[in-house]
Amino acid sequence: MNLTEHQDVSGIHSNFSCLKTSTTATDVLLYTAVSVVVSLTVCGNLLVIISICHFKQLQTPTNFLLLSLAMTDFLVGVFVMPLYFTMLIEPQRCFGMVLCTIFNFAAFHLTSVSIYNVTLIAVDRWFALSNPLHYSMKMTVNVTLRLVSILWLTSFIYTMVLLYFNGNIDNAKVNITCSECVVVLDDVWATVDFILVFVVSCSMIIIIYLRIFAIARNHAKKIRSVQKSQKTNTDSTASERKAAKTLGVLVAVFLLCLVPSFVCTFFDAYISNEAVQLAVSITMTLLYLNSSINPVIYALFYPWFKTSVKLILTLKICDTESSVWNVLEKET
Repeated sequence: MNLTEHQDVSGIHSNFSCLKTSTTATDVLLYTAVSVVVSLTVCGNLLVIISICHFKQLQTPTNFLLLSLAMTDFLVGVFVMPLYFTMLIEPQRCFGMVLCTIFNFAAFHLTSVSIYNVTLIAVDRWFALSNPLHYSMKMTVNVTLRLVSILWLTSFIYTMVLLYFNGNIDNAKVNITCSECVVVLDDVWATVDFILVFVVSCSMIIIIYLRIFAIARNHAKKIRSVQKSQKTNTDSTASERKAAKTLGVLVAVFLLCLVPSFVCTFFDAYISNEAVQLAVSITMTLLYLNSSINPVIYALFYPWFKTSVKLILTLKICDTESSVWNVLEKET
């Protein structure tokens, strides 16, 4: 069970012959707010993408995982959020079958990529703390790019299979009349999807970060006990601990946005009433807003992001040597 199975609360239709009521002043205000949120999501994540792609100093294995997550959030802002918020504001508005299919595929695919991308980030931090020497040798940029590529490709294939075998892509199996823009899954597929996308990944994230916190606590005790002459030997470990804590904030916020939506969607499959459906709409909105929150987290916790943004907005990256500039000099 994924995040668009029970979008029937939106009442979106897939036939352009349906009637549409006139737009009210409230709708205009809501659309204005949505435009601001979508713009911040797209622009904020685009700045992250440009920063990591342009500045060579930022092209580390961990940052490429952040790049993958930012790309996912960027695509959510482009393909998912505009249609989703339109569904909430104007439930009576009708969309074509093609548009509904694109929305459903993007929502499923990008959600899966986001979840397992965050799982990879947790694994990356655990590996860096538990085996720092092996990490620097084995977790190279090329290895990270391969892992990210496999993640995106696997999620793409899985989403195609999931939607196709449940009759959500083949138009011959879909009612062309004015019906709801909703993904339909049978009980077996819904259970498999719920376990693979939510239970397994979230369990891994929680278990790994509990181990990370335990390792970080042990490292902190050792660092406090070493002599000053050994301090330089512990600087890299301290840096890894700081990175784990910073990414821990990103992971924690992601889980706070993710878990309620999956839980509410799960209950909506068995308890269909207005209260549960309202909860599904609210929690799914929170999940999609996570794509807007992530750039704010980068700005608050990553000095390199703020430095990069200044260079991008002032067009200093147009300098031919800008890609090798030091954007980490303000890091502490």
